[in-house]
Amino acid sequence: MKKQAETYAIINIADLSNIDFSQVGENNENTIRKSIDESQFVIKWNTTPTFITDGTVTPLQTLNHSEALTLMATEAWSEPIEI
Repeated sequence: MKKQAETYAIINIADLSNIDFSQVGENNENTIRKSIDESQFVIKWNTTPTFITDGTVTPLQTLNHSEALTLMATEAWSEPIEI
């Protein structure tokens, strides 16, 4: 059986307390990836969490793995690497 692809969501930091970490791939608020300005964070799942389906949390954006990697490489999500 083929594993379902993970969905990634960008969430406003104000919604952090509404995340049920038992339904997503991250363990707790210390393991989420935050934007550089800490205004947003990303979560991932295989099955849409109830806090999304019931409207408690509305993602700012939903992405597939490739799209999430591209976003994480932007200045808003990664510190520049000096050479």
